[in-house]
Amino acid sequence: MGRLVAATANGITRVTDRALGPYQSAIIRIGFSATWLLFLLREFPHRRELYGPDGPWSWELAQRLIADNDAFTVLMWSDSMVWFEIVYAVAILSTFLLLLGWRTRAVSVLFMVGVLSLQNRSVFMGDGGDNVIHLMAIYLVFVRCAQVWSLDARRARRVRERLERDGGAREDLAGPLLWGVLGFALLVSTFGGLVPGGLLGGWLTFFWGLWAVHGLWWAAGRIESDTKPRALLDIVGNLAHNAALVVIMAEACLIYAAAGWYKIQGSRWQDGTAAYYPFHLDYFSPWAALSDLMSSSGTMVMLVTYGTVIVQVAFPFTLFNRRVKNILLAVMITEHAVIAVVLGLPFFSLAMIAADAVFLPTPFLKRLGGLVARARDRVVRRVPPGSGRTIPGPRGPGQPSLTQEKREKGERQEEGEAEQPHVGFTA
Repeated sequence: MGRLVAATANGITRVTDRALGPYQSAIIRIGFSATWLLFLLREFPHRRELYGPDGPWSWELAQRLIADNDAFTVLMWSDSMVWFEIVYAVAILSTFLLLLGWRTRAVSVLFMVGVLSLQNRSVFMGDGGDNVIHLMAIYLVFVRCAQVWSLDARRARRVRERLERDGGAREDLAGPLLWGVLGFALLVSTFGGLVPGGLLGGWLTFFWGLWAVHGLWWAAGRIESDTKPRALLDIVGNLAHNAALVVIMAEACLIYAAAGWYKIQGSRWQDGTAAYYPFHLDYFSPWAALSDLMSSSGTMVMLVTYGTVIVQVAFPFTLFNRRVKNILLAVMITEHAVIAVVLGLPFFSLAMIAADAVFLPTPFLKRLGGLVARARDRVVRRVPPGSGRTIPGPRGPGQPSLTQEKREKGERQEEGEAEQPHVGFTA
């Protein structure tokens, strides 16, 4: 009983003390925003036929459907071509900013609005990956996905360095300004009756609640005499983040489990020929020679068919064994890469790979981040130096070496992390 109580107390402390999986949440932010951005740019010449007034799913049909299912889309506010172009441009901009991790709390909401607006405007446009992006765009609003690998993390690090060096930091103006602009837009849409739902439920309550929480978070950070309000908000934020991360993992497992068990019931999957037929469809054969090569061997077709079913059914059960899970994860990512090339479904595959990335081990993600950072440093060295940039090479007299500077910087960051108070419920 004592061990059970201790384990329960440790679990409560862990989920309230910090946002778990910072690298996993960052990689899914980068993965889904990159996938959606590439899709928007790829379909930019065809945007009006896909989601605009020139599409086969007319504005009147979309209006009738929205009236029945209460889906949210700002494209139903007007059938003007100018309004559509504004929404599409804002969707591209917000997706790019989310990829960079700039003002992630606010930009993640704009990213969700862009995804829902375009996809709910024409519900029949997509290849399956759009459903995954649709769900993950909502989940990312509750995830603290900018703890690492983001402009927000770099800005927070620079603020800590200025506080250590100068004892003060410049007041942030961009955040409150963005919050005010979004609040004004929400106010106009509310009084205009554009957002469905009332004050006690629906999208209107959801958006106003997010706007109020963000403002409360900023106000609590300005209170220096009492840290309890900020600590309480940190606990709530950590709980929301960890719960959303669990939901994302459960969603990925549900997708694979449902796909695998439904495949088992199909006769073509049972006799091992299901993978043969897509290779001979023109729509799924961008490289006809490659499709013919893969379908020419009956043994290969049978292995691909049965292997797909086995991997999808077994994956949720492998989460209890880290080594087996990592092996199947590599197999599934490879499978999606093959689907992207052979069947011509790149955005579906990228969306599923981004969903799989939530299960990647932290040491692997750290090594991946280190490789990217070293590659970036090599590129920076080739760029002509600007003001304030540290140039590698021989140091002048009395100047510390570059290695010593990095070591001292790392020690300061570790001391800052060690001095950061715990905010979770402790036992």
